[in-house]
Amino acid sequence: MSRVSVIVDSDADEERRRGLRRMRMVALGLLIFAAIVYVLTLGRDGIWGFVNAGAEASMVGAMADWFAVTALFRHPLGLPIPHTALIPRKKDMLARSLQDFMGANFLREEIVRDRVQAAAIAARSAAWLLVPEHTRRAADEVVSVSVAALTRLRDDSVAGLLDEAVLPRLREEPVSPIAGTFLGEVVRDKAHHGLVDLAIAEGHRWLLLNEATFAAVLEERAPWWAPNRVNELVIKRLYAEALLWVEEIRENPFHHARLALDDLLAQLATDLLEDPETMARAERLKLRMLEHPQLLATATSLWSAFRAALIRSLSEPDSPVRGRIEGQLRAFAEHVRDDATLRARLDGYAADLAAFVVDRYGDELTTVISHTIERWDGRETAEKVELHVGRDLQFIRINGTIVGGLVGLIIHAITLLAGR
Repeated sequence: MSRVSVIVDSDADEERRRGLRRMRMVALGLLIFAAIVYVLTLGRDGIWGFVNAGAEASMVGAMADWFAVTALFRHPLGLPIPHTALIPRKKDMLARSLQDFMGANFLREEIVRDRVQAAAIAARSAAWLLVPEHTRRAADEVVSVSVAALTRLRDDSVAGLLDEAVLPRLREEPVSPIAGTFLGEVVRDKAHHGLVDLAIAEGHRWLLLNEATFAAVLEERAPWWAPNRVNELVIKRLYAEALLWVEEIRENPFHHARLALDDLLAQLATDLLEDPETMARAERLKLRMLEHPQLLATATSLWSAFRAALIRSLSEPDSPVRGRIEGQLRAFAEHVRDDATLRARLDGYAADLAAFVVDRYGDELTTVISHTIERWDGRETAEKVELHVGRDLQFIRINGTIVGGLVGLIIHAITLLAGR
């Protein structure tokens, strides 16, 4: 397994390094001071005997605590003494212990759920989103992601998806039940009446603007032996009747032509669901359309044009699409802000999601700790840990020096009292 360097110095690390050096100098200074006092008071009696005993005990305490602190990170004096350099040697075991500790005490469903609920994510998100610059920023992110996704989605990928997944599925799926059910619903709801009104209005407008074209079409069908004057009169009469008929259909919602169309569509919907011959014709028509060589190219071209138009619209700073996105984000945020029930439901969804992630992937999440630390170099790991906690550990050496001296004084006093 490769080892990864973890030493990435920052300004904070450099400050910690300076603090660690200062505390080491303080601890070492106390040891040197105790040694000097010990040498200067060596062999003296009376009060100096107490000072000498205290200095001697201070040196012992300082050296013992220096050994203990140093043994955590490296071999003292470079000597391979057993049970030293604990962090470099035992880092993998410590990593697994930390992993188990995190999993057992932090990544628990009830703890995660409680913290997510207490965070009030919905209310805080709505408040953040209602700030105008934040709304624009969120809309920019939505636009950016959408444009990136649309740009990366190539035409050949869409064509491949249609050819390999969509079209085969359409070939296998019977079209009659779907078309019959859909057409029946449309007829029952009279949803087609708007389209019929539009078609009739456009037909009437076309007739008004294209009398000459209408006449030319009929003239091509007129018998060659009929006099031109008769043809003109017949064509004018037919044009007037056609225009009148279309106007009647347009003005009368209960015109017999409209009712006939409704009956025709209703019968077609029934035949698509029940008549085997109609169903077979619908399937044959579907297959002819799907197997037409131009279908895939046409669908891809339509997609390409739609994508280009959408990307262009999204990329314009003041486009209606971007404004619509901002408006929808703001409206949703206001709805969340004003609806306590919705906020509670969204917070519940967030808590459920977090609990699901912890329950489903908690072990994988905590495994990141052990896997990452196992890849670290032992020596550099020890240096990094010492950089963060070493300054505080120097107080152990300082306290050992002071406490050792006090204990030395007590022991010397007890020795003198016992000798009397």
